[in-house]
Amino acid sequence: MIPRAVRSSSRPWGSGGVFSTHYTRSIARQIRFYTAEAASCGGVQFNYSTKPTKLQTVALMSGINYQDAGENMEKHVRRALDFKAGKLDQSEPPLPTLLNFEMDPVYTCGRRERGKLSSAEIEHFKADGRAQFVETFRGGQTTFHGPGQLVVYPILDLRAFGIPPKCYVSLLEKSIINTLARYGIDSKTTQDTGVWINDQEKIAAIGIHCRRNVTSHGIALNINTDTWWFDRIVACGLPDKSTTSMANLGVKTTVNEVARVFSQEMAKALECELHFIN
Repeated sequence: MIPRAVRSSSRPWGSGGVFSTHYTRSIARQIRFYTAEAASCGGVQFNYSTKPTKLQTVALMSGINYQDAGENMEKHVRRALDFKAGKLDQSEPPLPTLLNFEMDPVYTCGRRERGKLSSAEIEHFKADGRAQFVETFRGGQTTFHGPGQLVVYPILDLRAFGIPPKCYVSLLEKSIINTLARYGIDSKTTQDTGVWINDQEKIAAIGIHCRRNVTSHGIALNINTDTWWFDRIVACGLPDKSTTSMANLGVKTTVNEVARVFSQEMAKALECELHFIN
């Protein structure tokens, strides 16, 4: 994504969500995108012979930078992968986990823009030192994470649950919609990625990355985010759309409270007993 102030009309926009859902080669031998297919999911059919019965959610980590959040996520993903590879001296798999973050201001770009942005574009993202700019290897285009936004990285083994990736994306979308409904906010999905208040205003981004059926990345829901940060870019390749928040819709709450509610909705959707841990 190119900043609004310095965007060149000759640069292709492409498509994709905040985290662009994709498989790695170890799963599908090619990149495949599932977010746009989520609406076609006919409903989750759990494999009850292997499905975990417990879900743990980690207390909100506020004021964390993007790199530290990523290292935390990778630690949990690696543990799940090591168990699947028989590298852990334990008989039971690690519990499915929700990692909850409220990050310091950061703009991140995906692989298609990695190494291609000009120094002027990068300086624009840094907002006179108020934000970080980080190049990542994820799919998708440039987006923002920061104060007032709930970022949740679920670390789940989809094979154990018996959930196809496109149905998992649909499950995440429905969990966001149900969370917002508990605050009296009507929301929906559209042909574009994420969860929307209407056809023009996006309130949450969603996408997953799978490695050997273990998920990472997840959702970003705007609670009381200053949408000025999004106004500085064309978020997720959608130049004619805007970003909103729960606060803009008249709801006064906290990121920590919404993290608990979303965790409850995820536990319901996964039919798991929820455990809160510090």
